Order: sequence, then C-alpha cells, then structure tokens
Amino acid sequence: MPTDRAVRAGVLSLHTSKESKAICNAIEELGHHPEWLRTENTTIRVKKGSVELEPAVDVIANRMLLSNTEQPCEELGLANTLSQLVPTLNEPSATLSATHKLSTAATLAAHDVRVPDVFLALASDRLNAAREEFGEEAVYKTAIGTHGGGTWKVGPQDPINAKVGNRYAFLQELIDHDEKRHRDVRVYVVGGEVVAAMYRYAPDNDWRTNVALGGNVEDATDDIPEEVREMARRSTDAIGLDYAGVDLVEGESGWFVLEVNPTAGFKGLYEATGISPAPYIAKLAIEHAGGEVDDDRVPELARTLDDSTPSVMPSGLPVEDGEPATIGYTEEVVLSGTSGTEGVVAKADTGASRTSIDTRLAADIGAGPIKSITRVKSGTTKTTKSRPVVDVVVGVGGNQHTVTASVEDREHMDYPVILGRDILEHYRVDVGKRVDRDVPDSPEEEERLE
Repeated sequence: MPTDRAVRAGVLSLHTSKESKAICNAIEELGHHPEWLRTENTTIRVKKGSVELEPAVDVIANRMLLSNTEQPCEELGLANTLSQLVPTLNEPSATLSATHKLSTAATLAAHDVRVPDVFLALASDRLNAAREEFGEEAVYKTAIGTHGGGTWKVGPQDPINAKVGNRYAFLQELIDHDEKRHRDVRVYVVGGEVVAAMYRYAPDNDWRTNVALGGNVEDATDDIPEEVREMARRSTDAIGLDYAGVDLVEGESGWFVLEVNPTAGFKGLYEATGISPAPYIAKLAIEHAGGEVDDDRVPELARTLDDSTPSVMPSGLPVEDGEPATIGYTEEVVLSGTSGTEGVVAKADTGASRTSIDTRLAADIGAGPIKSITRVKSGTTKTTKSRPVVDVVVGVGGNQHTVTASVEDREHMDYPVILGRDILEHYRVDVGKRVDRDVPDSPEEEERLE
C-alpha cells in the first residue's frame, strides 16, 4: 500500500449525485487522486490467471445504491467483485445487511441494540394473522426501500401481503410520540465518530420524516444525548459499515434504532448542520490505503458541500445532477400497494404535477390509506373536483418510486395510470416512443392539480 505518495482513491457510484461529487472533490483537496468508478470508465479483465481493474485504485469508497433498483443483486455483485480486488469501505456484505431492513433489525438485536419489534412471514396469511400483535396502528414496509418509499401506516383491518411487488414486506412496531408532529434523528457516523446529526420533522399530512418527502430538518449535533451517539456508533459497528446515517426515534420507553443507511444523502444534513461528511469519508479512505491527511483541513473542508463537477469526471458524462433515463410517451409500469401488484400501461403527462391512478386499480392493489384530499382542475372546462391522495409504489424503467397519487375514475379513459412530474422529473420523455404504438389515441380529458 502507498505510504509516501498520493493515494488513488476510487468512489464507486454509477449514479451522479452531490455525495459522489463531494467525496471526489474532497479526496483531491486533501492532496490525493480521486477516481470515479462509473459505467463510462470502469472495466474488469480476467486474463491468464490475473485480474485487472481499470481505472486502477488503491482503495474504494462504496456509494453503490441498491435500494431503489429492481435488481439490486446485479450492483451488489459488481461491488463484491471489486472488493475482492481492492480494499473497500462499506464492503458489500455489510452494505447488504444495511440495505435489507429486516437484516438490519436482526443484526442490531443480536448486538443488544434496541430496535422496534418486527415480524416478517413468507406467506401473507401468516403476516395478517400477526397483525393484531402490533396494536391499533403498525408500520408496514418493504425490506428494501429508500426515501420513505415502500412504507405505510396500517390499521387492524387493512389487508397486507408478504410481498409488495417483488420485495418482501414486514410489520414493524409503531413508536409513539407525544409530539403533534413526528420527529426522528439522523446521526452520521464516519470511522466510528459522529460527525453531525439532525432532527427530521415530518411534513404536514404525513408521518414519515424523510427529506425527500418534504420533511424539515434542524441541527441536532450538540443536542442529542450521549446515549444516542453511542447507539449510532454501536449500530454502524454491528452492521460492519465504515460510514452510515443512523436513524433513531424516541418512544415512551427510550430510544430505538430504525435504520442504518450505507448511502445516506448529505443534502438535508448539510442544510441543517452546515457540515458535509464528504471530507471525513475521503480521509478515512485515504488513510485506509496508507496515505496521510492534514487533519486540520478536514473540518475546514466540511464547512462546504462541494458538489461542483470533479476534475476526474469521465469523458462524455453530463455535468448536471442525475442522468435521467429515457422513457416513452406510454410505458409499461408495475404498481404495488399493501395487498397486491399489477402491471399496466401508463401515459406520461408532463403537464400533470401528480401521478393519477384509476379507482378500481387502486382498490385492487391496496393503494393507501388515504392521506389527504386534493383539488384538481379540468384542463378544458376549468371545473374543480376533489380527489383522494394515496401512497403507491410505481416501478418504471427498472426503478421504483413511492409517490402520493391522486385517485379518480379512469374507466372511460385509455390509460388507468397517468405519470405526473413527481415521477417524470427523474426521466427524459421521448414522445415518439410508446409501448402501444398500434393503439389509436382517443380524446382524453386530463386534469391538473390546482
């Protein structure tokens, strides 16, 4: 391993994000050489008994997202291959344990870290039979999910399935709060040390605190008790991660660990605390490979979330955040609720702010429960109508999105689902591409949110 030269530190991330850019930039600012391992520049060659990775690196910081892909095993296998060649932070087996929420709960419980009670059954009848054990309200969630996706609050009579789409789901104890607005805390741990923490508050008409769902944040770094810090450190260590965002919630009987996130985002944390974990992760990777870092530079760099385009951006890569895939004017999608999954053809509508699904389809898959009522306006008559809004998981182009969709009677329309900008913002829409090219359009009266 290098000791008196610059370390070549790789960031494994096939997606473009603020976090990946910030870690690459921090590595360079600390006097070492970053490499961004991506689709455009990464190759593995096995030839005559030897294995070569290009670009060659001394250490890898794993930022591979597994939770929002339909086939996480593909990317996990890639990360596992690289980890056999190069020392890797957040090595794949630990990342798998953290990504799978039931595996996280089982691992933490085995290490005497307090977690909410959970129950998973491979058969739906067994899962429903255990529902009454969790009281009037319970959390029902997919074993793999992100940004609050695949998470519902269910009552005693709500039917639930052992799977939501292609993912196992389980029941979890709901930790009650006396506060009117639900709050939890995220603690970011790097190398066994807490670098920052934030309170996350649920948005109006929701109980989930995820920033991606509109939750508000507040600095908690100097406010959280030592017990919470220690639980976050122990959780990260128990899972085997080098860095993680640990989510905890306080109940009447004390603190509980909800999740341990191996690729937790920085945006909300930086907004709340003014601290970016990127330089701390860069320092950990460099030192893991035998390199040296000016310790005083790390907190200085952490005061800025430098997500500018890295100097090692692979050629031909767009510089904007995200690399939206292209979907057609019509696409086959898979919708999942608490009691079923169904594949349908959906139409993209960039004029609609919110995705809309047919009433009967929503009932068939168990979309819900109803979160609120929204007002929509006809695009032609300008009349206003009320529509219930429910949570639903939508699989599009190999990705899964949990959105709050409006429900309406679409029986008289061509498509049971309209994809709104809440999903389309992640894609480019090619209006000339459609999966039902031979089906003629009939005039449809679409509606817009007021």
